Amino acid sequence: MSETVTSPLAMLLPDLRQRRILTPAIERAFRLAEELYVDEMHWMGMSQLEHSAAVLKTLLPFEPDEEAIITSVLHQVLETKKITLPELEEQFGASVRSLTSGVHLLAQVQLQTSRNSIQNLRLMLLSVTDDLRVILIILCDRVSLMDELSRVTIKDQKWLCQNALHLFAPVASRLGIHSLKQRLENAAFPVLYPNDSALIQHQFNHVHEHFGDFMPEAAARVRFFLAEQGITPEVDGREKQMYSVFMKMKSKSLSQIERLHDLFALRIVVETEEDCYRVLGMLHRIGRPAANRFKDYIAFPKPNGYRSLHTTMARFPGVPEGLFLEVQIRTRSMHREAEYGIAAHWSYKERGSAARVIDRVHLQEVLAKQQSFEQEDGSLPIISDHIYVLTPNGDIVELPEGATPLDFAFQIHTDVGLSFRSARVNGSIAPLTYELENGDVVEVMRNRTPQPSPEWLKLVKMASSKSRLKRYLHSLHRTEYVLNGRNTLNEELHRHHLALLDGDYSVMRLCDGQELSMQEREDLLMKIGQGTEKAALILGRLDILHSMLSHRQFKQAVPPKAVMGLIVDGGLPMPIRFAKCCKPQDKQTDSIVGIIARNGYIMIHDQECRMIRQANVARKIGVRWEDESTGVRKKRE
Repeated sequence: MSETVTSPLAMLLPDLRQRRILTPAIERAFRLAEELYVDEMHWMGMSQLEHSAAVLKTLLPFEPDEEAIITSVLHQVLETKKITLPELEEQFGASVRSLTSGVHLLAQVQLQTSRNSIQNLRLMLLSVTDDLRVILIILCDRVSLMDELSRVTIKDQKWLCQNALHLFAPVASRLGIHSLKQRLENAAFPVLYPNDSALIQHQFNHVHEHFGDFMPEAAARVRFFLAEQGITPEVDGREKQMYSVFMKMKSKSLSQIERLHDLFALRIVVETEEDCYRVLGMLHRIGRPAANRFKDYIAFPKPNGYRSLHTTMARFPGVPEGLFLEVQIRTRSMHREAEYGIAAHWSYKERGSAARVIDRVHLQEVLAKQQSFEQEDGSLPIISDHIYVLTPNGDIVELPEGATPLDFAFQIHTDVGLSFRSARVNGSIAPLTYELENGDVVEVMRNRTPQPSPEWLKLVKMASSKSRLKRYLHSLHRTEYVLNGRNTLNEELHRHHLALLDGDYSVMRLCDGQELSMQEREDLLMKIGQGTEKAALILGRLDILHSMLSHRQFKQAVPPKAVMGLIVDGGLPMPIRFAKCCKPQDKQTDSIVGIIARNGYIMIHDQECRMIRQANVARKIGVRWEDESTGVRKKRE
C-alpha cells in the first residue's frame, strides 16, 4: 500500500513501521478497508476510514498483535454487506474471522435497545468471549466515539454517554484497564451530570486559587529527597478525576472536595518491589502518615490485578497545610498493569514474525477471582454456558450452548419457528444440525404456512423449542386424538356401568374442583388419546363420577316401589328418590329430570320445578317412565 495516499489509515503506516509491526497481512487489510469503506459514512458523521483509524490509534499503546490490528481496521466491514465472514476467513484466517464476529456482536450491546439489565449486559461483554482482544477493541471503539461527541445531537450524546459511563467504563475497570476507563468517564460525566460537573469544577478552581499549583513542587522535592537516598524514581502528580470525586462524595455524603483524602496524589515509580517498601519508609519520615489509610495492594492485589502501595500523608513537603496527599508507590511493570490492566500481559514482540498468543488462561483466572461484579447495587455471577447471536437487524438473542438455527427461530417467535424453511448463518445457508456460535448473524427464511416436521424434535436443543413444536404437531391431529380419548374414556365408563359421554361431555364439566370449558374438556380427552393421561385416573378426578362410584352401596337400600317403572339413561346403577318439592310420582307427568345429589342419590324432579333452575347443569341426567302394559321402555319428554 502506497504511503502517498492521504487517507486516515495511510497516515498511520509510518507509526506501524516505526513500531516494527507492519506486516504484509496488515497492508492487505488496509487496502481492503480502503476498498470496502469507500464513500461509507459512520452514523456519527465521520467516514468509516476515519473511525477505523481512530480505533487503531487508540489500540496501538496496548502493543496489539497482527490479528488485533487487522480486526480493529476491519471491525465494521460486516455492516457494509460487501463481504461475508467466510470470505474474511479466506483472506486473513479463522482467528480474524472469530475476532471480527465477536466485535460485531458486542458492538450491538446497548442500554437502550436491550431489555436486559445493566449488570447482565456488563457480564455479557465479559463472558461472551475468552479472547481479551475482542473486549479491548470494543473499548477502543467506544473511546473513539466519545472523542467525537460534538458531531451528534444532544440526545445522541446522552445515549452514548449512558453506555460509556454505566456499561463500558465498568467493564474496563473490572479488567483493570484504567487508561480507557478514565477516558470514558471524563468524556461522559460532564454530559450526563452537567450541574454536578460544574460544581466540582468550581470547587477545584477555588482550591487552585487558594493553594496555587503546588503539585510540581511537591513532586520535585520527593524526587530530590529520594535521589539523596540513592533511588532515582519517576515522580508525577495528579488530581483525582471529576467522576471519581463525584462518586466518592456521593458515597460519603460530602459537599466539599477538600475533605477527600485522595484529592491530590503523587505517583512514584521505582525499579523493584523492594524499592517500593524502602521508599514507603523514607516518605513516612518526612511526612505524617494518616491513621488507617495505608493499603498494601502489592501483598494483597485488587481482584482486577492492580498492585501498588498507597499511603495518605499530612504535612508533606511542598503541600499546603490542611491538605492531604495520597502517595502511590509501584514498579514499572505494576505501573503498566495499572494503566493497561490485563492487557499489559501481552504484546506484539519485536522479535519473531508472529504475535504472542493471548493468555486466555490468565484472563479466566482474573475473572474467576472476581466471582461477583463489583457494582453499586449488589453482585451477580458470571453468565456461563450461553451464547449470543444476532438477527440481521442487529438484535441480540441469547441461547444455550449447542443451540441450532431452529432454536433461534423458536426463540424469536413460535410462528417463526413453525414456518421455518432454512437459515443463513453469516450469509451462508447452514444445515439444521449446525451449532450456533457467539457472534453468528442468523437470518431465517420462512414458508408461507407452517410446515414443521416431527424430525425437528430431534434437532432442537432447547426444552422450550421442543415443547412449542410438540404442541403444534399434536394440534394437527387434535380431532383424531380427541376421538380416541373419548372412545377410551367411554370404555372406562362402560366398564364401571356408568353413563357414556354426551355431546357436551357434561360429566367432565367439573374436574379437580375446577369448572372446565369445552376447550379444556377436549384438551383432557386429547391427552387421553395421546396416552399422556390414564382414563382410569381421570374418572377419580371428575367430581360427578367420583360421587357416583363412591355411593354405589346405597342402591340396595332403595325401596322397590320407589323405582318401579322408572328408567335412568345409560342404566346408571344409583339409588333413586322422588323430590318432595314437586312430587313427580304423584303427577305421573311425562316431563321429568334427574339430578345427581351429593349424597349419591338421583333425585327425580318435574321439569317445571323451580328447584331445577338452581341445579348444576353438569349434575342433570335423563330419566324416563316405563310403559307398564307393554314393558317397552320409552322416553316421554
